Amino acid sequence: MAPKKWKWYRKQSVNGTDRKSRLGVLISGSGTNLQAIIDACEAGRINAEVVCVISNKASAFGLERAAKHGIPAIHLDHRNFAGRPEYDAELVKTLNSHSVELVILAGFMRIVTPTLLNAFNNRVMNIHPALLPAFPGIDAQKQALEYGVKVSGCSVHFVDAGTDTGPVILQSVVPVLENDTVETLSERIHVEEHKLYPEAVRLFCEGRLSVEGRRVRIS
Repeated sequence: MAPKKWKWYRKQSVNGTDRKSRLGVLISGSGTNLQAIIDACEAGRINAEVVCVISNKASAFGLERAAKHGIPAIHLDHRNFAGRPEYDAELVKTLNSHSVELVILAGFMRIVTPTLLNAFNNRVMNIHPALLPAFPGIDAQKQALEYGVKVSGCSVHFVDAGTDTGPVILQSVVPVLENDTVETLSERIHVEEHKLYPEAVRLFCEGRLSVEGRRVRIS
């Protein structure tokens, strides 16, 4: 059986000119990747706009970043819900209320459920600080150093029901130096993340990504 195919078709306005894609970003912390995506949108490198930022933590600095750019900054506390599916149902409701087309996980420290994934099939992206499928889950940089690899990096992927197991969109390689610590390796990986994530979002918004089984093709 041939692998199942999926493609995002870029929408256009009624007069035939491209309109901006609508992005919703989920965060739990400082939001440095959020800032990179906002900056790329505002500079015109991505034909899109961030229309809402949602955090499960009220203290997340990323909410302040959003507010400074006039973007709705929403605190949605997961502790107020009976479980993950109920929380994700509220996420879907909030994202849909802003007509979000692509959901971006940017340091969102929650495992998302099929409730969200089914509502945004192949329209949820995440970035992971390792070269997937190596070192999924938490403490990826620590895992890489303990394993003794010579290169690490970061991967942008579509999210599926597993932990960092979705189809890989883009990857960037970072050398592991002899004297690296978790902190120094993480810092160099972050530099690449801030370039790679906006690029993956740009390709999506231009309708250039298609998924065939586990492979993401770029047209």
